[in-house]
Amino acid sequence: MTRQPRIVRALLVSLIVALAVMSAFPFLWMVLSSFKTAEESMRTPPVWIPAAASLESYGAVSDVIQAGRSLLNSAIIATLTTAGILVTSIMAGFAFAKYRFRGRDTLFGLMIAAMFLPPIVTLIPLFRMVSEMGLNGSLAGVILPNLANAFGIFLMRQFIAGVPDDLIDAARVDGASELRVVFSVVAPAVLPAIAALALFAFVYHWNTYLWPLTVLQGASEDYPIVLSLGRLLSYNRGAMNTPLVMAGATLAVLPPLVMFVFLQRFFVDSMVSAAVKG
Repeated sequence: MTRQPRIVRALLVSLIVALAVMSAFPFLWMVLSSFKTAEESMRTPPVWIPAAASLESYGAVSDVIQAGRSLLNSAIIATLTTAGILVTSIMAGFAFAKYRFRGRDTLFGLMIAAMFLPPIVTLIPLFRMVSEMGLNGSLAGVILPNLANAFGIFLMRQFIAGVPDDLIDAARVDGASELRVVFSVVAPAVLPAIAALALFAFVYHWNTYLWPLTVLQGASEDYPIVLSLGRLLSYNRGAMNTPLVMAGATLAVLPPLVMFVFLQRFFVDSMVSAAVKG
């Protein structure tokens, strides 16, 4: 390797490291601040690393916002919604990719158009629908309207279209039902895309704020963690309770982070597969 390519490579590596540090710094600061005492959080210049790490803020979070119940609510919402999105997206994606029926392309185009609607546009119609069904103020009202997703159907359709028809026909000849073809033959063939969609859906619905706030009016016991964090912000005065707020934020971000760690290999595989097909 000549000198010039080495210099270019070193500069690129340095740039990547600098960007990685810049991206990770807010998360690192949040975690470190959650272990500080109130006195350390108010010091100037700021204290970067706490002198003696304390778990006091994590215990206080549970007293202020019932963090355990809020995390459970978030897990229920994100898990059930993600499961529903995966099932409906795989089935609808298979239908759009492998079935031939009148109006298929028109229907698919309308679904693509729905992807460009801002969520605020559908907020009132969805809220009225949930209210008419008597689900207002419940976790079911938060989950039900999100069990199907236009982006998920589009993503699954694009990947399932690449599954060989001969593989599907062979399964049918062997006597497999359509549901078995979808979930035993097609789904394993597009597993990286399913994992990527699961990651997108879980993180989005774990962090979503406006829809749960609209549906769960007055039902604070069913608040997910992102809504409960708002109570921590109102509880904070100046810097006195900054470690408490940071502890709550750390608890809120850990589940999506853990899920990303487990699914990152499939996520990368799906991106590489999409790039090769494209």
